[in-house]
Amino acid sequence: MAPASQMNYQKDEKVLCFHHEILYEAKILDTRHTDPDDRKSPYEYLVHYKGWKNTWDDWVPQDRLRKFTEENRELATTLRREAEAAFRQRNTKAATKKRGGSDRSSARGSEERQTSVPARGTKRGRDNEVEKEESFYVRPSVRIVMPDNLKSLLVDDWENVTKNQQVVALPAKSSVNQILEQYVTEEKEKRTTAAEFDVLEEVMMGIREYFDKSLDKILLYRFEREQYRVLRKKWEGSSGDFADKGPLDIYGAEHLTRLFATMPELIAQTNMDLQSINRLREELSKFTIWLSKNSDKFFATRYMTASNEYVEKSRGVPNPTPGTATSRLV
Repeated sequence: MAPASQMNYQKDEKVLCFHHEILYEAKILDTRHTDPDDRKSPYEYLVHYKGWKNTWDDWVPQDRLRKFTEENRELATTLRREAEAAFRQRNTKAATKKRGGSDRSSARGSEERQTSVPARGTKRGRDNEVEKEESFYVRPSVRIVMPDNLKSLLVDDWENVTKNQQVVALPAKSSVNQILEQYVTEEKEKRTTAAEFDVLEEVMMGIREYFDKSLDKILLYRFEREQYRVLRKKWEGSSGDFADKGPLDIYGAEHLTRLFATMPELIAQTNMDLQSINRLREELSKFTIWLSKNSDKFFATRYMTASNEYVEKSRGVPNPTPGTATSRLV
């Protein structure tokens, strides 16, 4: 974002303004420094939300405002739709709980069945379990926009690998690195300040690190682990076309989208403050919308049918954490 001490929006300008997790169309009525006696203090803006009474007019900091562009308007529409879906889901869960069938209690029962007997047999053990459970449920909910066609592609991907015993042809036609680099190239033209570009670079760096660390631990399905083992041996041995390569240069859109399906759980385990989480969520959602629009370009058009030898080897490859990203979307 632009430095808060720099005025990036003007009086009477039409903008989009965050209120909690939703972007609303608004108009800037006035501007001022937060400290009238300090011309270098951050700017804040008096906004009027379109369609709302004047009593909702509010002074907001610059980081809650976004330019009224087509891209941001699309993001606003998507965020609103996601928020409405989440609201309906909460109402459904509340109704289920009133009928005596709480998802939370079911999860608790499952968790307790896996807990060691000594811990369950003491008051301290039970208190610890309650504290752990309560701390889990108070974590901020992180909902990354996942467009419908990406969900469909993930389901197809899951069926091809787990049911049809096929694998994505690798190296991918567009690697994770190439996809992210193309996104950055296109976004450069839309970022008006160095600070905004720095945010973009930081988020892309984080995606690369998450992908690199989680590929073999979370993202792969059991049937793909033999393929990964062979490829890893090649890039670690720096043989031929695999010299100086790694997962980010070999895998593509299918596995990258699986990462975004699991990202909300990964982010929930960090210590980021709410403001940082909301900004990260916005950046990741922009990327998934862009990836959805370019899905024909990046996703594989065919999967490779595995040989009998591969199938036999895959059955002997351990899979400590089977990939379950897509099954949560079914």
